[in-house]
Amino acid sequence: MTSFISTYENKVDRKGRVSVPAAYRSALGTETYQGVIAYPSLIDGAIEAFGRGMLDELNRRKLDQTLDGGDYTQALVGRSDDGLVETIMAISSELPFDGEGRIILPARLTAHAGITDRATFVGRGTRFQIWAPEVYEKHQLAEVEALRARLSGGGIQ
Repeated sequence: MTSFISTYENKVDRKGRVSVPAAYRSALGTETYQGVIAYPSLIDGAIEAFGRGMLDELNRRKLDQTLDGGDYTQALVGRSDDGLVETIMAISSELPFDGEGRIILPARLTAHAGITDRATFVGRGTRFQIWAPEVYEKHQLAEVEALRARLSGGGIQ
């Protein structure tokens, strides 16, 4: 399973190209598709990204659950109960690596995340996020403060 850790900041050029951190490209090295799948986060003001293998796994699990339940019609034409996998697939874009390990961020994704000339890549385990640096800085400070409050109150088990 691919794992993404750490945080990096890279320049975005006028054409929307940004270099994916070498550690992330290395983690994706065994993928058949050399690039990333990306979509506007449904929760954060960021771009969610992962390897094609993760998308294939989500689709396989959804299909397995449908077929195990005996609902073949749903597998062919219907939506799952929550529609999450279908929604992610519908709003995702394939972003191939160029020869220098860069991807081109589509305008709809940069607009969602507020990305202009710099992008912050944040490892989230099986996926990573791409943020506008100033937005991520505020988000991370709020996350750390919330965790501190929970830890000091014994709220994390």
